[in-house]
Amino acid sequence: MSPRNRILPVFIPHLGCPYHCVFCNQNAITGQDYSASVEMVRNELKQAGCRQDMECVAEPYEVAFYGGSFTAIPEEVQKEFLSVVQPYRKSGWIRSVRCSTRPDAISLHNLSFLREQGVETIELGCQSMVDDVLFRSGRGHSAGDIREAADLIRSQGVHLILQMMTGLPGSDPDKDFLTAVRLADMKPDGVRVYPTVIIRDTPLYDLWQKGEYREHTVEDAVSICSRIVPLFHEKQIPIIRLGLNPSDELSGGIAAGGAYHPSFGELVYSRVMRNRAEDILRNRHLSDVTELHVAPSFVSKMTGNRRCNLEYLSSTFSGTVFRVVPDAFVPEWDVVVPLQKG
Repeated sequence: MSPRNRILPVFIPHLGCPYHCVFCNQNAITGQDYSASVEMVRNELKQAGCRQDMECVAEPYEVAFYGGSFTAIPEEVQKEFLSVVQPYRKSGWIRSVRCSTRPDAISLHNLSFLREQGVETIELGCQSMVDDVLFRSGRGHSAGDIREAADLIRSQGVHLILQMMTGLPGSDPDKDFLTAVRLADMKPDGVRVYPTVIIRDTPLYDLWQKGEYREHTVEDAVSICSRIVPLFHEKQIPIIRLGLNPSDELSGGIAAGGAYHPSFGELVYSRVMRNRAEDILRNRHLSDVTELHVAPSFVSKMTGNRRCNLEYLSSTFSGTVFRVVPDAFVPEWDVVVPLQKG
């Protein structure tokens, strides 16, 4: 299963959510301040060019119900949403369906029902594998619920995507890394990593304003995510998303604080490369000019935004000048430093 299908997202903000997580305001994030409806789903399909009356002439979509807890919606309502999709499945415009939901809203019954309706992938909002963090974040479920749901989903042949967050109330870098380790042990088909962003009109915003929550800054998030990314790569678990998807709403001010950056993923990947270079360079004899050989597609990641990685390394290693060299023989994510002469 490729985690990067041609996805047609349909947002159903907060629909089915039995709790109000401290960090969440899906209406603000999606810019959608109205309730989801069957007619809205139908309009989304039509706007994407999907047709019921003719066979698909393009790469088919995977419809994705995001923003709510789909399996926590009454089954008759789930069926209403999914029934809209079925004619487009028959004409080939829709290949499959995925949905996001909560770990405590998974059962054999609803998995069987969803598979009959063409659902092939479930994205499970885990957020943390530490019970105290889950409690302080208002999640209303435990880490044990996550494990049970993941096992059940996999046992039914449904693809599994796990979502986690860093910087939640009560968490720290070690707890965040532990969450990543525990999620990787579940062998998901992909993961999403979302650093905590302080969204206006949320309980977390109020806690922050009262000084009861320490902001998880962009630097904090880059630091911990640069530890998490190599873990998932080593386990060959695709990272579908790093950071919230940039939007006019987030950039326009609803993100009052925390780890929002429109190029967050690039910042993290750049830090991963810097860390790898730094590890290799320690205890090495360096000349005045030292070459860092990387895969051609990784030159910008190694260089860093405005050459920040090279400036950091030069400062760390006594003013040595570093030069990034594209090298087709170097694998992605690797850094090779040729032996220095003299």
